[in-house]
Amino acid sequence: MIEQLHEAIQEIEYKWASKRLLVVGDVMLDKYIWGEVGRISPEAPVAVVRAMHRSHQPGGAANVAMNLSRLGAHVAVIGFTGGDEDERLLGEGLRAEGIAPEFVVSEGFPTIAKQRILGGRQQMLRLDTERLGARSRGDYERLMKRVLAHLPGCDAVVLSDYAKGALTEEVCQAAIQAARGLGIAVLVDPKSVDFSRYRGATTICPNLKELTAAVHGEGQELKALLDAAEVLAADLGLEFLVATLGEKGIALVRPGERFVAPAMARQVFDVSGAGDTAIAVLALCMASGLQPKTAVELANVSAGIVVGKVGTVPVEKHELLAALSPQIALHGEDKVVAREELVRRVDLWKANGARVAFTNGCFDLLHIGHIALLEQARGFGDRLIVAINSDASVRGLKGAGRPIVGERERARVLAALAAVDAVTIFDEPTPLEAILAVRPDAIVKGGDYTVETVVGANEVMAWGGQVRIVPIVEGFSTTRLIAKWAGE
Repeated sequence: MIEQLHEAIQEIEYKWASKRLLVVGDVMLDKYIWGEVGRISPEAPVAVVRAMHRSHQPGGAANVAMNLSRLGAHVAVIGFTGGDEDERLLGEGLRAEGIAPEFVVSEGFPTIAKQRILGGRQQMLRLDTERLGARSRGDYERLMKRVLAHLPGCDAVVLSDYAKGALTEEVCQAAIQAARGLGIAVLVDPKSVDFSRYRGATTICPNLKELTAAVHGEGQELKALLDAAEVLAADLGLEFLVATLGEKGIALVRPGERFVAPAMARQVFDVSGAGDTAIAVLALCMASGLQPKTAVELANVSAGIVVGKVGTVPVEKHELLAALSPQIALHGEDKVVAREELVRRVDLWKANGARVAFTNGCFDLLHIGHIALLEQARGFGDRLIVAINSDASVRGLKGAGRPIVGERERARVLAALAAVDAVTIFDEPTPLEAILAVRPDAIVKGGDYTVETVVGANEVMAWGGQVRIVPIVEGFSTTRLIAKWAGE
């Protein structure tokens, strides 16, 4: 179970949309030629790829920005480009996602581009367009000026270093010192073997290969590498260090604490962009004030999502929440939601292709008849919403002596059931407003109803949904239980 799960869900659903983040580093354009392989070339022992279509999307530091944007944040990205066609395509791709690009055109240096050729889901070849080496002094001064101008108002900064020349030691230290002086977290995705250029950052997030090189730990066991990482973090004045370990998972290291989250069990198609996704989630967690361990666990879940995709593809907020659903199901508190939150959650479910079933009632003194109804209702959808009458609504229906159990307690008990995915409380005499808000695929009621007497039936059927009447368990009702206890 992820620590701070409830707080994390609240941040993801409500707070991440208000966060402002800055990404600085090596922006690039990822290009793809998608095709099919049918034969081997007669000219050389290579596969012949028949091109079917082409695509492109922001990559490198720009992909970190894409991940942040898809997770809901406001993002600006700063990096060097070449004033060419690839810069135009990169800028268009970022602006289409609501990201503000701040490009510094560097004379004589093309926009970095990676052209990948894929046969089916298999990458066959990659062609890189780039010029390595230092830019002019003026280029770096313009870059740093733009970075410093964007810092005020930021919630976190990501330095995305692909070792393409943007993040020199001077640039890194200028950004880190200015940001930390403003109380802004700085996260670094490193490529330089010498991590000293990142001194003073909040955290550095190397992969296993990068960590091994930085601590000169070739051939060492994981424990020895993490021991060295702990020393390195202290030497560089980091709050903590996060290392992505491939199939071994992801590790958090800081003085007196070490935690390794095991890799998520997913089929791996392409590891491109997994590090970008991990640091984007870490940055949003730091911007939200979540604990580092919680941030690492969420980053681990997110990286597990993107390695199941082909190409450099950002993680979506609805995918992250869907991946957290099994843990949410074990945490009943997170199932009890207000209507506005419920609507957002239903939108996320539907974005993942889920069918939503709906039932409602007072559910005062939960009994076997209720359980049977809920279990059957869950069979008509991938998700089940239970809408319960508020205490005031129950009194209006049942009289002054009801409910026996308060609305919050009734909701919490229902949320503990495995069949139930969300519980919401409505104050109106009927659940019609709740039904119209979430537009379920099916309404389910017990056998003492008919389709004609089910509130919302006409509306649901009008948008293509279903109304299902299921058998009730005879002899069980709240009224009978109350009468039995009263000795009647």
